[in-house]
Amino acid sequence: MPWLFWVVNLSVLTTGMGLAWSSPMLVKLTDEEETPLNRTITEEEGSWIVSIGSLASILSNFLVGVLMDSIGRKYCILLTCVPKLIIALLFIFATDIWMLILGRTVNGAIDSFLFIAVPVYASEIASKEMRGSLCTFLQIFSSLGIVVTLSVGPFVSYVTFNTIFAVVILVTSVPLLFLPDTPFFLHSKGKTDKALEVLTYLRDSEQLAKEEIATYAQTENDEKIDKISIFKDRVVLKSFAITIVFCACTQLVGFNAVSFYLQTILVSTNSNVSPEIASVVIGMIQLLASFCTTILGDKFKRKQILITSLIGMFFGMVGLGVFFKIKEDVEVFGFLNYLPLISLILVVYSYSAGIGSLMWVLIAELFDGPARAIGVTTSLMVTTIFIFITTKYFSFLTLSIGPAITYWMFSGMCILTCIFIYFCVPETKGKSFSEIQTELRGEKQTKGDAEKS
Repeated sequence: MPWLFWVVNLSVLTTGMGLAWSSPMLVKLTDEEETPLNRTITEEEGSWIVSIGSLASILSNFLVGVLMDSIGRKYCILLTCVPKLIIALLFIFATDIWMLILGRTVNGAIDSFLFIAVPVYASEIASKEMRGSLCTFLQIFSSLGIVVTLSVGPFVSYVTFNTIFAVVILVTSVPLLFLPDTPFFLHSKGKTDKALEVLTYLRDSEQLAKEEIATYAQTENDEKIDKISIFKDRVVLKSFAITIVFCACTQLVGFNAVSFYLQTILVSTNSNVSPEIASVVIGMIQLLASFCTTILGDKFKRKQILITSLIGMFFGMVGLGVFFKIKEDVEVFGFLNYLPLISLILVVYSYSAGIGSLMWVLIAELFDGPARAIGVTTSLMVTTIFIFITTKYFSFLTLSIGPAITYWMFSGMCILTCIFIYFCVPETKGKSFSEIQTELRGEKQTKGDAEKS
């Protein structure tokens, strides 16, 4: 397997650490003995620390879409390294709440670069046969970062963890300097020889590389088309409609709301299970699930995995709702002490083994040629809007309508998302970008066309 897949996803390791940062850190920031600030934070301030990064990334998404087509996928990824290191240092020396909110704001904006550039980079260097399994590396490395945070964060001081965060950012940034850009981008800039060289290395065959380069010819002509004209294409508009609804649904099922407040939720259960140990177990389950996606992706179709994933989340959210409903009336004991942990494990495993890993692969696959960068950018913008909504108002919902109804609402969204995927999302496994576009047009591809693809 080419080292490029490992290196490009190293940057996502620190993104995973940042995503889970609020889980152990919020507990410390609300503890008078552990907080590095001059006072403990309020619940409202905590909700802004959790959600502000998603709001900031909405604005940065526009910039990365332009930069990917101008400076390339590689340099968009490299652009994140120095700012992330500076933010980690800001966290170490933070003494007031505004410093944390500023850091989380910038960190969220930077991470949006990665969640756009890395899937696009991976999809453009992977062969169509391996694209699904290799592109799930993003979720694997993100989950590994989450495991690091959940395994280390609860057991060390605030300053110690953020020092570790800064060191990991520095170490994972250096290998990115040696990445080549994608053959597709190099070809679009007239660097055909370099594109052929990179593609020959990736495919381990000059003949296969030349055949794939030949398929870029039409795309090269498309690149010259004004961006506005892209939105006049019925197939592109259909791709946009599918991905926008899909991205909204992937967040309204509530995974990020649960994940960002993980340790806080575990503390609120007041069960006999240690929140610190439980968070480590859940983090390891998430990492295991990410590896499972690679195996499942080779054996099952995308839609089968996505729907099964959502069904698993449905039962997990129902379990959480049942636990908190029972807890309102009686004291929990026996098996009920473990119900929230089992339910959270089911939610985290199901999301990470399915929709959490495949959503970025699917989004990148639904767009072709010049529409891909703007399509993925728009999809991520929609995703971050709904991440902000779910994480900002999660604690408000649990206080106003109760945690039980909140989790049952998430379970209902899981079912609605299953229905949407079954009827509206095309199957993309094992298909070239041109074959996917043909299906979106509602046309049947002939055998000869399939062989050419």
